[in-house]
Amino acid sequence: MPERFLGIDTSNYRTSAAVYDTESGAWHNEGSLLSVPEGAIGLRQSDALFQHTVHLHEKIEALPQGEVRAIGVSTRPRAVEGSYMPCFLAGQSVARSAAHLLSVPLFTVSHQQGHIAAAALSAGRLELLDEPFLAWHLSGGTSELLHVTPGKDGLPDCTCIGGTTDLAAGQLIDRAGALLGLPFPSGAALDALAVEAEPEKGYRPKVTDCRFSLSGMQNQVENKFKTAKASQMARFALETVANAVVKATEQAIGQYDCPVLCAGGVMASRVLRARMERAFGARVSFAEPVLSGDNAVGVAVLAARLYERDKT
Repeated sequence: MPERFLGIDTSNYRTSAAVYDTESGAWHNEGSLLSVPEGAIGLRQSDALFQHTVHLHEKIEALPQGEVRAIGVSTRPRAVEGSYMPCFLAGQSVARSAAHLLSVPLFTVSHQQGHIAAAALSAGRLELLDEPFLAWHLSGGTSELLHVTPGKDGLPDCTCIGGTTDLAAGQLIDRAGALLGLPFPSGAALDALAVEAEPEKGYRPKVTDCRFSLSGMQNQVENKFKTAKASQMARFALETVANAVVKATEQAIGQYDCPVLCAGGVMASRVLRARMERAFGARVSFAEPVLSGDNAVGVAVLAARLYERDKT
């Protein structure tokens, strides 16, 4: 009988549910972006929570039917003290109720841990979860370079060793997209514009001890908007992020000689991926675009791993 696991993730901008089969390695994810008013670059938590509550059952109903061995759910952004967002309550409530009614174990993870597991699965590198590695979590609200080790609780233990000190990479990209009238979140549309542009060096932020600031880069992007066509401005914004990410990765590899895994929606950028591949070759692995953004697949993968650990 297939060993199937259900994962649920209600992050700030996507409602997701997924099933993962450990026997075949197959997965099925159902997810959709939350509705953001035209011209806005974010949602209030109350609005996000409401939309998740309305739509989560639709995502679960669209999954292939069948018995599940356990349920996993993301309950907070990161596995650190004080990490909390109300939007995760929608998924947590449904997961707890379903686990009780089905009499199956419930496993709680962080959104960030789910991202890392999804990236490892997508890259064909699940073995990374059993050894130390570096991971980028680049998304709309997070720009962290992590040193990841196997935790005593069976989950990835993520220590932030670098990344932005202020504005997240996704925020910079979304603000660039807003200038160009692109839909929110703007990553995919901005990347599509950028690959049409001529080669662009971008701005080189100062990177010290794997950390950098992007707040000043918004002014650089806005200035580019005044003088360049849309595609060049898009390329400038993404190359600027890439400059910081590549430099921080170089510094981190100097301290930790281990592989690099790239997760999060921003890492779906073809511009950023090309820069990382040129700089680090086979040392760096990426999630496919479909599993780079928010999804519940990684949560289901972690539920499967925790279920197997508890059986032994």
